[in-house]
Amino acid sequence: MADTLKAAFIFVAPNADPDEHRNWVKTEQVELLAVAVSDYNQAEALAKELVEKEGIGAIELCGGFGIQGAARIAAAVNVPVGVVRFDVHPGLGNVSGDKLFA
Repeated sequence: MADTLKAAFIFVAPNADPDEHRNWVKTEQVELLAVAVSDYNQAEALAKELVEKEGIGAIELCGGFGIQGAARIAAAVNVPVGVVRFDVHPGLGNVSGDKLFA
């Protein structure tokens, strides 16, 4: 059996607090930490912390992250970073996070 993958799903939500708005889902093969952040700066710092302190080996970003936001997170960590894609995000007033946070 393969080692357990520790992964994170980071999503953007107004007024999110990553210390409070987080939850683990653990299965035999994957442990996934879902965490909310309020902007790209918070996401970048969180991604670094999760890789260094939690042993996260992969990060998936919500569709609220635009191309620029995803690039920032990918450049900040040395683990695979994937992105759920929306051209505009329904939870962010139908715009890309790049328009809001870049």
